[in-house]
Amino acid sequence: MSYRKPPIKIALVDDHNLFRKGLITLIKLADKQNYLVVLEAESGKDMMKKIDKKALPDILILDIDMPDMDGFEAMAWLRIHYPQIAVLVVSMITTEEAIVRMMGLGVKGYLSKDIEVEDIHQALQAISSKGHYYTDFITGKLIDSLQNAHSEKNENDEMSENLVWKKLNETERKFIKLACSDMTYEQIADKMFVSPKTVDGYRGAIFNKFGIKNRPGLILFALKNQLFKIDEITSA
Repeated sequence: MSYRKPPIKIALVDDHNLFRKGLITLIKLADKQNYLVVLEAESGKDMMKKIDKKALPDILILDIDMPDMDGFEAMAWLRIHYPQIAVLVVSMITTEEAIVRMMGLGVKGYLSKDIEVEDIHQALQAISSKGHYYTDFITGKLIDSLQNAHSEKNENDEMSENLVWKKLNETERKFIKLACSDMTYEQIADKMFVSPKTVDGYRGAIFNKFGIKNRPGLILFALKNQLFKIDEITSA
């Protein structure tokens, strides 16, 4: 007898009812058997009222521009009360500032609202299997943020960079550089000639040392401290 995995439980938080229904249609078209919508809410406050700790969603799809309690506030609340829920932002707001801020709050992926069936399917599957979904679009925005941070660097930043740099050994520097590229952790392991388990150890050590929560947080850490030149990160 073949074993069938339980469906991925999905929550939708968006103030536009028509968009929510359209997104449900896209999700069903992607794979009706493997997805189950368990919650719909029209704002962060509505989400707080409706969320059931006995039947939590695996992935919550979140808009940003909503009344009463916007996506940033909703994400901050989720991070405190239900950090186990993976959040995918689907929003018309695609500015560098919004993406970097949401990544800092711990979202697992970010999509524009002009998505197709395959886009939502890839995002949900990637988050379910790998824990994140980072597109070239997101990477590009983070690189823009890096460029802006680089142009605004001052003497105090130089002192901070030197202190951070001294806390990293050669292996950690190499790992961070590769982790700031679009490589998977498996590809990073191949590049460093070590096992994926060893790479997990590098990641855990760096995260613990600097209080980093996830890979976007690691990228933001590199941005803030200017650990590498822009072309070194993008060509890793």
